[in-house]
Amino acid sequence: MTTLGDRLRIARERKGFTQVQVKERTNINNKTLSGYEKGVSEPDTKTIVTLAELYEVSYRWLISGQGQIKEQNDSFANNPEHTEDDEFEDFIKDLRRWHKEDPKDKDEYKW
Repeated sequence: MTTLGDRLRIARERKGFTQVQVKERTNINNKTLSGYEKGVSEPDTKTIVTLAELYEVSYRWLISGQGQIKEQNDSFANNPEHTEDDEFEDFIKDLRRWHKEDPKDKDEYKW
């Protein structure tokens, strides 16, 4: 099973970006990015959203490793009432659920 850091690195490399290029696009220090990818620190929600959008990956996959790396939005494309706000709200619900189930002690992580 991959860690959040592994998935961040996979997503970045999949787009062909170096950490320096990500820094230029997001203003997130490349030392900080390296820390995320090595599992030394974890990004906050805003940073996860920024990186998921930059890397064009599913928030759900990035956070949990579940689902596909790139969400299939065909059902959304056919629904004129669907908005990016709806997708973001779904992400926030998943994030809250993940955080609620998240072990409080880092030693409990199974990643």
